[in-house]
Amino acid sequence: MRTNLRFACVFLLASSVTAAADGAGGMKDQPAAVSPNWDIAFGASTASDYIFRGISQSARWPSVSAYSEWRYNPMKDLQFYVASSTESIDYPNRAAAEVDFYGGVRPTFGKLALDFGYWYYWYPGGRLFNGLGPDGPNPNCTNGFKFGPNDGRNLPGNPSGCNIYESDLSFWEVYGKGTYTVNDTVALGASAYYSPSWLNVGADGLWAAGNVKLTAPSSWIPSVLPKGTGAFFLGDVGHYWFGQTNAFYSNTDLPDYTSWDLGVTFTYKVFSLDLRYYDTDLSKANCNVLTGDHTATFGAGNITSINPSGLGSDWCGSTFVVKASFDLTAETNLK
Repeated sequence: MRTNLRFACVFLLASSVTAAADGAGGMKDQPAAVSPNWDIAFGASTASDYIFRGISQSARWPSVSAYSEWRYNPMKDLQFYVASSTESIDYPNRAAAEVDFYGGVRPTFGKLALDFGYWYYWYPGGRLFNGLGPDGPNPNCTNGFKFGPNDGRNLPGNPSGCNIYESDLSFWEVYGKGTYTVNDTVALGASAYYSPSWLNVGADGLWAAGNVKLTAPSSWIPSVLPKGTGAFFLGDVGHYWFGQTNAFYSNTDLPDYTSWDLGVTFTYKVFSLDLRYYDTDLSKANCNVLTGDHTATFGAGNITSINPSGLGSDWCGSTFVVKASFDLTAETNLK
């Protein structure tokens, strides 16, 4: 985890230095470098846990992230964009970080804003994790011991009976999103993401979600907060449908699941503070199947047909996350 945090901190520091340099002698002093049709957005965040679709990506540890996004607006209601981001993670295969590359188009039709694009998730530095490699023996192999060779529980990629993870988890998705702004207070959103091989396990994955955003009127903001502070409430619910994995993961039908979250975000100038509760309907056994959790622990009740090891993971259960972030655009903040 320390290695992953150092990797992301270096990225975050580099992004901050670049932004400071641009503000001091670049975009701020030379606004003509960014035409009215072009804009650059960038930001960073730190969170008590990195939750992605209801599942912890940082083994319940804090995580930091940073992103930058180039935008082109050929007309008022049409935007093209390309972007990248980096998040610190703690995966069983010891991948150094999650690095995302994505891009797409955002057309707007009155109160309806759409977003269609392509997303690539890259996990550099990963290595095979099965309890026998450089990190083995894995202590989380059914209460501390490995299965015998003839007990019927060994998987093709799992000679030790431990959780397993391939070295390369990189995969891509296509997505579509929409937001309908009902009025100044209420906005409704929906999204869908599809990958032919989620986390490079061979199983296709379809994620569909909806959300409701309620912007608080200024009269609701406590007077003790700085003038100009805003707030909004956001609730999300989503469902994941999965297919069957490849032979390395024993041609397993991955468990579908539902995730939800509810929270409030306070905003002040370019800063925001998000307080959010997350949960899923995944059991510890099914969570272990989806995560290959290297911190999983044994429980007899976790033994199922798709989770014969009996290991259970806490990465999918209820949790409360605090996230602080800042977001800037050259056109708005660096003139």
